[in-house]
Amino acid sequence: MDESHSQQNRHPFDGLTPDTVMDAVESLGFVCDCRVFALNSYENRVYQVGIEERDPLVVKFYRPQRWSDAQILEEHQFCFELVKQDLPVVAPWRDANGQSLFFYQGSRFALFKRRGGHAPEFDDTENLRVLGRVLGRMHAVGSRVPFQHRPTLNSTTFGYSRVDLIRERFIPAEYRATYEAITHDLLQGVDTILGRLSLPLIRTHGDCHAGNILWRDGAPNFVDFDDARMAPAIQDLWMMLSGDQARQQQQVQALMEGYEMFQPFPVAQLPAVEALRSLRMIHYASWLAERWDDPTFPVHFPWFNTMHYWGEHLLQLREQLAALNEPPLSVFY
Repeated sequence: MDESHSQQNRHPFDGLTPDTVMDAVESLGFVCDCRVFALNSYENRVYQVGIEERDPLVVKFYRPQRWSDAQILEEHQFCFELVKQDLPVVAPWRDANGQSLFFYQGSRFALFKRRGGHAPEFDDTENLRVLGRVLGRMHAVGSRVPFQHRPTLNSTTFGYSRVDLIRERFIPAEYRATYEAITHDLLQGVDTILGRLSLPLIRTHGDCHAGNILWRDGAPNFVDFDDARMAPAIQDLWMMLSGDQARQQQQVQALMEGYEMFQPFPVAQLPAVEALRSLRMIHYASWLAERWDDPTFPVHFPWFNTMHYWGEHLLQLREQLAALNEPPLSVFY
């Protein structure tokens, strides 16, 4: 293979050597102590970097061509608003000029204070009450003004466009007709539910799974607002629910008890939970597909894009189609 062809096939993150990571951080005036640890992150690249005579910093390099500068800065501004209200959010570091997005050798990056912690126990109802309180306050801020640059979560951005990608480039020919039929019915069901509800949209974290919440000393720290977008408030709540319906009823009740200390819980949005779960399932498969040329994805997701995976995915989508027709969750006052 000639050198020019090799260069064309290099992934944009290939150049992020430890030296490059440290050079980027030191370009902002810090002095690194040569300790660089890659942290679990697939969409972007994130490293913990040791700093001389200071606590380590976390540096996040943004995936090229995913977000515009304006979209990244809008995410940062949302975090700054939340921190100003004393919410437990890990916001980007700002320099003396108030800048939070930086550039080094063609890469865009941001710095963050390191925060320790572990994933919260969603089975603990007291934890859910705490999370409900935080999200109630967060959504009060998120509802003040809309995002101007970041996208909206809907069946087009998380559904139809994602199905097109899978159908055209990834689904095995043996499964294509079944995939088309199931996703057609599933997205029709999603559209029916979301259309009936006419959900108000606010600025949300957008990806409130356990890995994006660091629990320490009985309190959460919310990290990684990379997927922040306009969405219904319930988007930041439903990912904390799991198990059978009886168990989810208890969980949503605990979330509501905390949330309503600051504002009304979005009870009317509960019928959207399974519709939003459907969109996430479709989007997750397409995210893996879209990133499959990133060398880290085949390493960490070796089971993806196999006949077994697609067979299981179709089964899950079929089960989710049935879940759309189940009675929605409810709460009691």
